[in-house]
Amino acid sequence: MSKYERKSPRIVAELLDEISSGKRRPGEQFLTIAQLAEKYDVSPNTASGVIKQLKTLGALSGKTGGKTWVRVPPVPAKRDTRRYLEEKARAALVDAGERGAFGVSEYDTGVTIGSLHHNGVRVDVVEPSEDVAVVLRLGPGERVRRVIYERRHQEHAGLSRSTSYVPYELIKDNPDLLNSELLANWPGGMMHELRTVGIEAGEIVDHVSVTVPTAEESHDYDIPPGVPLIHIRKVTFDITGRPVEVADIPLPGDRVELIFRTPLPRWSE
Repeated sequence: MSKYERKSPRIVAELLDEISSGKRRPGEQFLTIAQLAEKYDVSPNTASGVIKQLKTLGALSGKTGGKTWVRVPPVPAKRDTRRYLEEKARAALVDAGERGAFGVSEYDTGVTIGSLHHNGVRVDVVEPSEDVAVVLRLGPGERVRRVIYERRHQEHAGLSRSTSYVPYELIKDNPDLLNSELLANWPGGMMHELRTVGIEAGEIVDHVSVTVPTAEESHDYDIPPGVPLIHIRKVTFDITGRPVEVADIPLPGDRVELIFRTPLPRWSE
């Protein structure tokens, strides 16, 4: 082992201490490979290895070969299936202020919409992909309203993104449901959106899978190396059993806990 290789653990420990102590603040741009090599009198390869290890440990963020910064800690989330009961109860409230006081996003993370650094919504009407059309039982030529929600709790923090698809024919008579500004702060969530066009949600099915994130996903969601990406496909059915919404929700595995609750009926006495 060379003297440079022997230095690596000490350098990593020293930098971790600087980050954990607040000497290097979350979101602050980190040293370049050249600056790190000069500061610690090591080779560029050793400096690059130190940065790679700090990324693996979740202390740094940034694309390989690009700028690196001190990682903004992700917000832990608990996605509890009980959230759907809460959302349906709130969707029935008449008062918009009361209905919008606390949503499922806050239910998962405790972070309010008003405190987000970025809360973006993009709305369009498009032809669905084949798999979405199959789930929503759509025929040729039928379109969907697509809404892409993107949120960031702090500058330089990982993105939170979800994409919702609703048959356009179901919501076309309410122009508010095509307004991105209104949807960004809609009081009551998806179940209330559906309620405005006379649809009551009767069942929600979450399909959960796990993949290795792509390089783009790792960057967008700020996922450390070796951490999987959880995918939830949420399908909402109305009280007749008709599918009325599909939502694709990616969740990095280092910050989310999935909680499934299954009420069990009592045995007859």
